[in-house]
Amino acid sequence: MRAVWLREFGGPEVLVPGTAPDPAPGPGQVLVDVAHANITFVETMFRATGFGPFDAELPLIPGNGVGGTITELGPGVDPALAGRVVVTATGGTGGYAERVVVDRSAPVPVPPGLALDAAVALMADGRTALMLARAAGLRRGDRVLVEAAAGGVGSLLTQLAAASGATVVAAAGGPAKVAGLRAASLDLAVDYRQPGWTGRVRDAVGAVDVVFDGVGGPLAREAFNLLDPGGRMLSFGLAGGAWADIPAEAATARGVTLLSPRPGLDELRALTEAALAEGAAGRLRPQIGQRFPLDRAADAHAAIEARQTVGKTLLDVR
Repeated sequence: MRAVWLREFGGPEVLVPGTAPDPAPGPGQVLVDVAHANITFVETMFRATGFGPFDAELPLIPGNGVGGTITELGPGVDPALAGRVVVTATGGTGGYAERVVVDRSAPVPVPPGLALDAAVALMADGRTALMLARAAGLRRGDRVLVEAAAGGVGSLLTQLAAASGATVVAAAGGPAKVAGLRAASLDLAVDYRQPGWTGRVRDAVGAVDVVFDGVGGPLAREAFNLLDPGGRMLSFGLAGGAWADIPAEAATARGVTLLSPRPGLDELRALTEAALAEGAAGRLRPQIGQRFPLDRAADAHAAIEARQTVGKTLLDVR
């Protein structure tokens, strides 16, 4: 089968198209013919440095989320699973390929009415956005700041916040991304690369009640300083290169709660199913901003690292 290999850590060019042996499902496993593979920012960091949640040794095939059709079953697997269209995590590796083998319990069925590519775009980002929105306890009238609002998770958070009746402040880096946010008719869109961006937020809405931090680093501290007493801050990304470093004592002094939900495996699956259901109902609309064929995975990584992407980036495998 066709696949993309990572044999050394480095720039995007270390992602090299090639071939790999066709996997075969063992007892309790299924084989998925992959149509689309999800790319995350964390995968670009792992490729560059080896940093990340994946416990694997080189060489390997990267990729942790795919969508496709179950075409082969291992011994002991319910025959009804054959032919089912699903999304699935791969356990951290193997996703940038035409076929993957996973445990029979891993795939999540794609509900009727939801396109497979949209399901792949929602699989990780949708469950993350739902998890964060629920943990924040969004209420009508809240003033909500979403950083990295043009990204995959951020764009879904703006939808969830708006649906809750909140005032939504969407922050992104660069005029093109901000223009796209303004076209989405959000309450306010600001460019956090511009000096004085927090002042523009205060002029428009005053302080804020919730910060969804997708950037980290110094920008997260600027956003933290916008919070009113009683506010909540949740971090979901490190587009700035480092996680938010807000001391607990600083939050306590301000009367701000730092929330870090840690769902278990069963809750993650339930969140994934809920995100797909919301997508099928039209209440969550993932933005697939970029698509690359499998053999151009390096170009996809380069675009993400250059901050040239919006929404979700997918590899189209078939």
